[in-house]
Amino acid sequence: MTKRIKPSRSFASDNNSGVHPSVLQAIAAANEGHVIAYGDDPYTEAAVQKFREHFGKLVDVYFVFGGTGANVLGLKAVTEPYHAVICAETAHINVDECGAPEKFTGCKLLAVPTKDGKITVDQVKPLLEGVGFEHHVQPRVISVSQATEMGTVYRARELKTLASFAHKHDMLLHVDGARIANAAAGLSVELGEITRDAGVDVLSFGGAKNGMIYGEAVVFFDQKLSKDFKYIRKQGTHLPSKMRFISAQFSALLADGLWRKNAEHANRMAKVLARELEKIPQIRITQEVQSNGVFAIVPRRYVTLLQKQYFFYVWNEATSEVRLMTSFDTTEADIGAFVSLVKKTVK
Repeated sequence: MTKRIKPSRSFASDNNSGVHPSVLQAIAAANEGHVIAYGDDPYTEAAVQKFREHFGKLVDVYFVFGGTGANVLGLKAVTEPYHAVICAETAHINVDECGAPEKFTGCKLLAVPTKDGKITVDQVKPLLEGVGFEHHVQPRVISVSQATEMGTVYRARELKTLASFAHKHDMLLHVDGARIANAAAGLSVELGEITRDAGVDVLSFGGAKNGMIYGEAVVFFDQKLSKDFKYIRKQGTHLPSKMRFISAQFSALLADGLWRKNAEHANRMAKVLARELEKIPQIRITQEVQSNGVFAIVPRRYVTLLQKQYFFYVWNEATSEVRLMTSFDTTEADIGAFVSLVKKTVK
């Protein structure tokens, strides 16, 4: 007899969460009969139409397996190897993609120090001093994370400022939107307001962190930028043969506001968690909670003890800053049990 795995929850990552029942139902519904592979199927066509409802009729949408692939291939489509990509030093493309952006694009990443994960035009300006000089890489893309790796969120006007500056200097604005649903929910705006309307050129749209099994989308707001992307995606090993099972998930996520409901719940749980942790004198919240991440200083001697029952990541070893992530399936009971353990442990 197969031993049943005991269900458990943690605050390590929204990647660790389960799958929303509606998404599972959509996969089951797509699992009927045969359809043409590699995206020439009605499920993929329907999902692309859902994206166009949110982002505009002229966007091009391509589905891939994961977030690193979406970022790398999206950047590859709009750069040459002598280009540079400007990003925050905490950006996923800079820290957590094992050098994949550099390897596959050939570009140099120019990482900007930031306390809250957000970069500004004033930080970008000094990096343009070598434009036109053949001994220097040429900045081509500003890449921002929305929400950032610090849980903070760019407002529409901040993105517009970055986009306007980029376009004025023959650059593009790329958004790593692994948690863009959380950002939009936190700002109480529609997805198009912080992408298309803000001047974003290329978007990696995340699904896995918001209730899907796996799958991300690369969205181009200018179809000229995507003219060769079908070849880039294939060479980049991100062309799913049974694409309908990614497409069906996106259709479910983008229908009836499920993307927003999931993100709003995760964001709300993060605020509850932060509020309860703030009541403990030894704990200090370090970032404003604007999405579904809570960053806090926890005395180092207690971290390992807490991790034995609720795993989470240490964000900064030097300061003993930890990251606690909530998900669409986090409950107030989960938070209550964790906070109770923290109160008993941190003395």
